[in-house]
Amino acid sequence: MKIIVTGGAGFIGSAVIRHIIKNTNSYVLNIDKLTYAGNLESLAEIEDSANYSFKQIDICDATTIEQAFNEFQPNLIMHLAAESHVDRSIDGPAEFINTNIVGTYTLLEVARKYWQGLDDADRSSFRFHHISTDEVYGDLEGTTDLFTEKTPYAPSSPYSASKASSDHLVRAWYRTYGLPVVITNCSNNYGPFHFPEKLIPLVILNALDGKELPIYGKGDQIRDWLYVEDHARALYKVVTEGAIGETYNIGGHNEKQNIDVVKTICQILDELKPQSNGQPYESLITFVKDRPGHDLRYAIDATKIKNVLGWTPQETFDSGIRKTVDWYLNNLEWCQRVQDGSYQRERLGVQP
Repeated sequence: MKIIVTGGAGFIGSAVIRHIIKNTNSYVLNIDKLTYAGNLESLAEIEDSANYSFKQIDICDATTIEQAFNEFQPNLIMHLAAESHVDRSIDGPAEFINTNIVGTYTLLEVARKYWQGLDDADRSSFRFHHISTDEVYGDLEGTTDLFTEKTPYAPSSPYSASKASSDHLVRAWYRTYGLPVVITNCSNNYGPFHFPEKLIPLVILNALDGKELPIYGKGDQIRDWLYVEDHARALYKVVTEGAIGETYNIGGHNEKQNIDVVKTICQILDELKPQSNGQPYESLITFVKDRPGHDLRYAIDATKIKNVLGWTPQETFDSGIRKTVDWYLNNLEWCQRVQDGSYQRERLGVQP
């Protein structure tokens, strides 16, 4: 198979590509604009594979996207390209509207034109897989409620609203034009190569630098944590085995309060790399003003993907978070290059 992955230099996208190249015989074309969160170093271990290629393209650029489709002749599209950081969406929502909504529309139109031009056999095997988030559902008030594929949308932030809009566009292109689509909505991902603005890598790296560990509000926000490599396996299974027109929720079965996530990281670091001053890393925790519209609880019901496609996560939170902390401890050079921006300077040919 030939698979186009958009946003393949991002955190989840790079995990998907690494999984496909290392575990299948498929060919992958990675399309990525290479914004601040796009890092080709996350793909270093597979970049020399004959089954992998890369094109730097903005998904809003219809002409160049269409050329890539016609040259590569994909069977499957895995659309992960998106602006995804809630705090950034609050400070500057315009980029989220452009990439997540206009970009998805552009990709859908190019895909529709391409699909309609295929012969019958190729048309029947074509799939457009849109990868989304559980944040489109808003938050959960009860302690036992779960997001299902039928949960009404109630997004809270500009980010989640833009992703909800893109989900609706994908369903409309299926209903109106018959474009063969599948959609997945996932819980919070974590693991290797995570951009350091997100909670888990931020806590690890701040702790190692002896900096404060900022926690919004009381840290009582609850998230369902999904190890990124488990997510990559689920996404490949959905795009190759999922039913057209269906939505699948993907969760890690790991609900944790943010404060407990941070304390767990601190405890692992106390064991593996204690502070030189002898103080526990928890002493660095500080509470800051909560962000506007902060959802209290997310929790995924992943029954459907388990029962229909046979997917379950392999990592518990305890096993996954230890692997994650170990990875960051062993890849501090990668972290440094991300934090100081040198990975971008090299890409753009700019001297430090």
